[in-house]
Amino acid sequence: MIRPLILATLSLSIAGPSPVAGADKKYGPGVTDTEIKIGQTVPYSGPISSLSRFGRIEAAYLKMINAAGGINGRKVTLVSLDDAFTPAKTVQQTRKLVEDDDVLAIVGSVGTPTNLAVAKYLNSKQVPQILLLASTPKLDDPENLPWTTTFMIPQPAETRIYADYLLKTKPDAKVAVIYQNDDLGKGNLAGLKAALGSRASTMVVAEAAYDIMEPTVDSHIVALKASGADTLFHASNARFAAQAIRKAYELNWKVQHVLLSGVSSISAVLRPAGLAAAKGAVSAFWLKTSEDPMWDDDAGMREFRAFMKEWAPNDDVEESIFPYATAQIIVEVLKKCGDDLSRENLIKQATSIQGLQLPTFLPGITINVTPSSRIGWRKARMARFDGTRWVLLDDVVGN
Repeated sequence: MIRPLILATLSLSIAGPSPVAGADKKYGPGVTDTEIKIGQTVPYSGPISSLSRFGRIEAAYLKMINAAGGINGRKVTLVSLDDAFTPAKTVQQTRKLVEDDDVLAIVGSVGTPTNLAVAKYLNSKQVPQILLLASTPKLDDPENLPWTTTFMIPQPAETRIYADYLLKTKPDAKVAVIYQNDDLGKGNLAGLKAALGSRASTMVVAEAAYDIMEPTVDSHIVALKASGADTLFHASNARFAAQAIRKAYELNWKVQHVLLSGVSSISAVLRPAGLAAAKGAVSAFWLKTSEDPMWDDDAGMREFRAFMKEWAPNDDVEESIFPYATAQIIVEVLKKCGDDLSRENLIKQATSIQGLQLPTFLPGITINVTPSSRIGWRKARMARFDGTRWVLLDDVVGN
C-alpha cells in the first residue's frame, strides 16, 4: 500500500514561481514524457561499502514514488554505479553515466575525494552535480563549479561547532586527532585548527593520519595516547572510528571522544566499538535518530519507519534516515522543475532552496541553498552518548 502521508508532510519553500500548467515542455538528456533518468556513483564495494545504503535507500524511495505515479507523471530511473570509493573509477563510471547512459544529472553521489575527482568534468559538460554526500568546502565554488551543490554540513561549519564546544566546556583540552589521509580527513583537521584559532597550537598536541586501505588504526591510537591527550577528535570514517574507540578503551585511555556527525551511528560505530567504550562521546546532529524514544510518536519518524518496513525491509533502520532524507529532497527538487526538465532549470531549482524543513530534521534545522552558497546546511545540535542513546544538549548551534 502506498502511504501518501510520506509525501504530504514535506514542508519546504523553493524560491521561484511554481510550474505553470500548460507551459511548454523543455527536456534535457534522459527525460521524456514518461521518464526522468538520473545517475550517481556509490561505493557498493571496497573499504567503505557500508555507504552503499545511500544508493539502496534512494532507489527504494524512488520505487515508492514511481508506484504512486512518479513525479509530475514521469517515472524516475536512478542509474547507480559502483565506484568502490576509488576516484579513478568514479571518473570512469561518471563518464559512462553522462556519455553512454545519457542521464539528466548526477544526483547524490557519495564521497569527498570521489566527487572532487569528477566536479570539473561535469561542470565543463554543464551537467548538474547536485545534492552530493561530500563535506569539502572545495565543492562550494559557484564561480568555478556553478553546476555543483552538496547535501552535507561543510567541514568548516561542522568543525567550528566542535571547536566552540571544546572552548566552552573544556578550554584546557589536549586534543589528539586521528584523520583519514584524504580530503575528508585533512579538511576536517584544517577546519578544527582554523576554528580553534590562536588556541590551536597549544590545544592540538598530536596528529595521526591513516590510509583507508590500512587494516586497523590500533598503532596510531597507541601513539596518540602517548601524547598525553585527553580528547580525541575523529576525522575518519565509520570503520576506523569504531576501531579507535575500542582500542582507546582497551588501553584504558580515558579520553573525550569527539565524533564527526557522519560517524556517530550507534549500529555502525558505537555498538561495534562497544557501548561502554563509547559512553561520553559527543557529536553534532541535524536529523532525528530512530533509536531515540523521544521521537516514537513523531509523524515524520512514523512515516520513515513505515517506508523502511514496506520498501527497504532488509536495510538497517538506524542507518537509513540520512539516505531517506536525501531521497526526499531529490524528489522535491525534481518535482519543482515541473515540465521544464532542462539541465539549466534543474540547477536553478537545486540552488534556490529556502527554509527546507524535512520531517526527519531536528526542530529548528533548515536547509538553504542559493546561487552564491551551494552548501546544504550549517546548523546542528550537540549530543552526548549516555551508553544507550544520544542525548541532545543545548539549542541549535551553527550559522
